[in-house]
Amino acid sequence: MSLSREQMLVEMGISPLWVLRDAPPASPPEPIPVVAADAPAVELVPEQASPSTVATDTMDWPTLEAAISECRNCGLCQQRKQAVPGVGDRNPVWLFIGEGPGAEEDMRGEPFVGQAGKLLDAMLAALDLARGDKVYIANAVKCRPPNNRTPEAAEMAACRPWLVRQIELLKPRVIVLLGKAAVHSVLGDDRALGAMRGQSFEYKGIPVAVTYHPAYLLRNLPDKAKAWEDLLFARRLLKRVNQ
Repeated sequence: MSLSREQMLVEMGISPLWVLRDAPPASPPEPIPVVAADAPAVELVPEQASPSTVATDTMDWPTLEAAISECRNCGLCQQRKQAVPGVGDRNPVWLFIGEGPGAEEDMRGEPFVGQAGKLLDAMLAALDLARGDKVYIANAVKCRPPNNRTPEAAEMAACRPWLVRQIELLKPRVIVLLGKAAVHSVLGDDRALGAMRGQSFEYKGIPVAVTYHPAYLLRNLPDKAKAWEDLLFARRLLKRVNQ
């Protein structure tokens, strides 16, 4: 049985009253300031560079995913069961980028399939979205960090060419960054998420919104309401793109 949006919001622990805050404004909205963050320069650590990280701009999906599955550009490859490139619609409107695979993702080869994934699915449903339907989900790194720790800067740098090529192939209309590692990888910004929420960033002309990672929200339930505000903000950015 399908759930209504109100029921989805209840599942997320958010009052349906949040919907009222996204109601169409009575007067034209104020312009949203855009913080330019086009393709930050993040260099590979020299000893991690290999031919597989060069000339990704010509790779199609099969070539890219094969390269990711065989990648040995950093130490994360040593303990992985498999790389986790991403999943979803390859002609998406929305691109969600997280941090890295966890234990269950490493087993199944798909991002966000554990408890954090269930919460992300509920968040998508509250926006009338669904995994695989105009939505693609990826991570800053494609292999599981030991003990599910946050990816290190060198690991994200080694993996970043894959993510850059994914974005080039996907051509999403809006990007939502889930967590600080995703923000670092895409925008090259290490500020606290609280200082970046509610701001419009850009990556190669694509609007970008920042919010908390679902795993963080499972540990900090009151911040679910803030994440819902961020999703509504991202939807407003998308509406402006479509105008």
